[in-house]
Amino acid sequence: MKPAAVVLALGTAQTLAWASSFYLPAMLAAPMAAELGLAPATVYALLSMALLISALLGPLSGRTIDRHGGRPVLMGCSLAFAAALALMAAAPSAPVLVLAWAALGAAMGFGLYDAAFAALVRLYGGQARSAITGITLLAGFASTVGWPLTAWFEATWGWRGACAAWAALHVLVGLPLNAGLPRVGAAAMVPPPAPGAEAQSAQPTAEAGRGLAPQRARRLGVLLAAVFAAMSVVSAGIATHLPALLQASGASLPVAVATAALMGPAQVAARLLELGWLRHHPPLLAARAAALAHPVAAGLLLTLGPLAAMPFTVVHGLGNGLVTIVRGTLPLAVFGSAGYGARQGWLTLPARVLGALSPWLFGLALARWGLGAVGLTAAVALAGAAGLWVLRLPAR
Repeated sequence: MKPAAVVLALGTAQTLAWASSFYLPAMLAAPMAAELGLAPATVYALLSMALLISALLGPLSGRTIDRHGGRPVLMGCSLAFAAALALMAAAPSAPVLVLAWAALGAAMGFGLYDAAFAALVRLYGGQARSAITGITLLAGFASTVGWPLTAWFEATWGWRGACAAWAALHVLVGLPLNAGLPRVGAAAMVPPPAPGAEAQSAQPTAEAGRGLAPQRARRLGVLLAAVFAAMSVVSAGIATHLPALLQASGASLPVAVATAALMGPAQVAARLLELGWLRHHPPLLAARAAALAHPVAAGLLLTLGPLAAMPFTVVHGLGNGLVTIVRGTLPLAVFGSAGYGARQGWLTLPARVLGALSPWLFGLALARWGLGAVGLTAAVALAGAAGLWVLRLPAR
């Protein structure tokens, strides 16, 4: 299977996975909550619970892919997604719905971006950068595809039918796509971890094929984990409250909604830039650009108010489009490909935990300080940028 075909298959499967999990409540929270006697906010709280479960399972997911390759893990995830969504569709009560969201969180832990990145690195080693960019480019349309489909499913069959339809798509589409991925033994460019290596790779600070001294590797691991956490706080907080933030700047509701829709195209544009010009430069350049984009955008919004609604959305979206790629490519450049999956799970664990809490925390800040809340996210992003400015890539 050629790399381009791998990217197409895995990118399509990732689009399906994101559309039927992270983006599901936007269309189904209200009808789901109404039938089961819950507040819509409770459904979003269940999504946060699922994201926390996903984060905690990240290291185990990466370790499993390091050992067995991505194909069997992602195939199992297709079935896990289907089972969780089927349970959600049949949930007779709130406790069963909680169980279904917990099961969906487990599937997300083994089946979203970090697992896909680990699968690509297991196949292509240090040459995985373009493939990582390719799948994020395709899956960047998950909300564009997922929200209309979910809305149509719900209008046609109700929210239970929508969950059942997504479960069927995981079996009929996602499972065959993941089953078509190359087997590690036949196609991998990276040898399996050596005996005893998984004990080392279970920690983000382990020696990883770049000739790093353990102490330096430890410092780099802590620094990257902190940078990714800062990026995740900003990304998740803004993504879930963008229309409300633009309204706080003085934009009307129709203008805020229409302007917020520009973030998706801006993210895709950034990923095209990474696939083209930026791929000829070290990923540290893209990481620094990603970290600085939000403070620049925030400065415009704080200074110009509603006049800067569009520039804010576009500039923030460009940076946010690079953030997802950087989380996959920068650790590869710093540590190499050995033990990548397990290390990636540990490096992104703080980011995924804080990303799950960020929508709630940013919502509180927005309610209390209004537009001033964006100053808080700008400060967090600048702290992440400062960490990247002191980072130096090891010599190859």
